Amino acid sequence: MPIFQRLIPEAENVINKVVQINASKISPNPAQPRVIFDDYELSQLAVSIQQNGILQPITVRKKSAPAAHDEYELISGERRLRAAKLVGMNHVPCIVMDTSEQNSAILAIMENIQRSDLNYIEEAYAIKGLIDYFGITQEDAAVKLGIAQSTVANKLRLLRLTDEEKALALRYRLNERQARALLKLPHEKRVPAIEKISALQLNTAGADKLIEDMLKTTGSPRRKKSFTVNHASLYINTFNHAIDSMKKAGIACVAQQKKTEEFVEYLVRIPLK
Repeated sequence: MPIFQRLIPEAENVINKVVQINASKISPNPAQPRVIFDDYELSQLAVSIQQNGILQPITVRKKSAPAAHDEYELISGERRLRAAKLVGMNHVPCIVMDTSEQNSAILAIMENIQRSDLNYIEEAYAIKGLIDYFGITQEDAAVKLGIAQSTVANKLRLLRLTDEEKALALRYRLNERQARALLKLPHEKRVPAIEKISALQLNTAGADKLIEDMLKTTGSPRRKKSFTVNHASLYINTFNHAIDSMKKAGIACVAQQKKTEEFVEYLVRIPLK
């Protein structure tokens, strides 16, 4: 039994009849996690629908608002609906489900999560949407989805990328692990990393190595130099202060200093009498 049917009893109350509904009467689902619709893939689907029709009916629910006479809300099948409209289909085959607005949103999220054609950013948003709708923890979401909690956490981490970084990662076809590895880098290094991974056509291991190499050079020389100079100056000042103190105390010490770019050398003579 599909996960969403186990979770939502209302989903079992389905009209077991395919009906033809005017495409203009079907509005998008506000919880639709898919945000990217590839124009080429959509046109290919449209050609297939034109030649063979819609093989899998679209799932909808009837709106319950008084003003929504004969109007429906999409639950699943937005790509099929869009493609059908592209080829001028006035009516599309649908299965009407008797379910609430909230459950319709949950079903849309669940249906999309379980599809294999969502990209990993959309999956992350879908899981976040599921957590927000149910008000549940990552652990609960993992149980409901039948996946490991670490998988849920890793997918949600992708949302820490900026919108630009997400878009570029998808545009340059980075896989999910490569995109997640970008989080190790500071923001200013992520876009160059994406471009290098794409230009060099690196696999996951190659991308990991590139990012590790970038981490080794990201600000480390400057931090090391600052650390060394600050502490060296502290000890040099302390040493000079000690010599001055001896001279003020009447000790006829003599100090000779030699300074180069790499070190400071002292020769100090302190009389024993």
